[in-house]
Order: sequence, then structure tokens, then C-alpha cells
Amino acid sequence: MDTPLLYTLLVFLVALGRLAELRIAERNRRALLARGGVEVAPGHYRWMVLLHTAFLIGCPLEVWLLDRPFVPALGIPMLLLIVLATGLRYWVISTLDGRWTTRIVVLPGTSPVTGGPYRFLRHPNYLAVITEMLALPLVHTAWMTAIVFSVLNGLILRVRIRAEEKALARMTDYGTVFAGHSRLMPGGR
Repeated sequence: MDTPLLYTLLVFLVALGRLAELRIAERNRRALLARGGVEVAPGHYRWMVLLHTAFLIGCPLEVWLLDRPFVPALGIPMLLLIVLATGLRYWVISTLDGRWTTRIVVLPGTSPVTGGPYRFLRHPNYLAVITEMLALPLVHTAWMTAIVFSVLNGLILRVRIRAEEKALARMTDYGTVFAGHSRLMPGGR
């Protein structure tokens, strides 16, 4: 079995999913702006897109160039984590419906969504992204990609989450609604 080829196909399928999500996000962004939504902190967005693009290229590149093996004891649990992260991401998209975008767009005066995974966390989509950044490379032991891109993603998310929460607190009742919710881990702070 040619596992590097199968892995490359997996990454390609993930990339196709992200492209479909970008179309949904852009459609929702335009609709939100038309309804009076405000886009905030757009400066980091291009870096986020660049990071995610490089990540999807880096995963198979490390496998092919450094001849990374497929280790079932690691790869299978990581594949399960990807499935769970994808399920969480689509639960978020479904729950937010027309309010889900890849940019930070806030509808002033509206209450934040509190259903679905938002019953448990303030940022379930970011948990899905963090999980995927770690798990996708490790499906085929691309550990350098997992480490480098997880750290870089953490730096971008730090900026993004602060900007998003600041905008939501300024324009909605976000602070009150999510006062008792953890950012990324159920039961955490």
C-alpha cells in the first residue's frame, strides 16, 4: 500500500473542504455586511490564509521529502481526531448558520449564538483548527509540520481571539452571555 500517496489524497480532500468553506464564509460575510455587520481586525487575515495554505502544502511535503513512515498506532488515532475536528467544525458552521465567516464580522446589537457547541465553549471552531493542525501532519508522522504550524497557529489565534472578543464585547452582550464559558476547553478557563 502506498501510504504517502493515500496521505496526500487525504490532505487534498481536506484542502477541498477548506475551499468549500471559504465560499460559504465569503457569501456569509457579504450578507452580514449588507445587514450592517462590521468587519474588525482584518490585518491578520492574510497571514492566517498564508499559514493555512502553507500548512496544507507542508504536510505531504514533509512526508515525501523526509520519507516519513506511516505508523498505525499514531496515524489511526490522529485520523480519528481529524474526523472529530471536522465534525466539530461543521457543527459550528451549522449552528452559526449565516453568521459563520473566516473573518471577524460582528452584527452590532445582536446576541451571540449560544446553542450547539457554544453551550460549552466560546471558540469551538478554533479548537477544531488547533486539533487539525496537530493531528493532520501526525497521521503520517510529519512531526516537524505539526510542531511548527501549531506554534504559528497559536500566535495568530492569540491575536485573533483577542480582537474578536474585544469587538464582540464592544458591540454585543458577549461578555455577559459567555462570562462562565471557557475559550477552548470545556470546564477550563
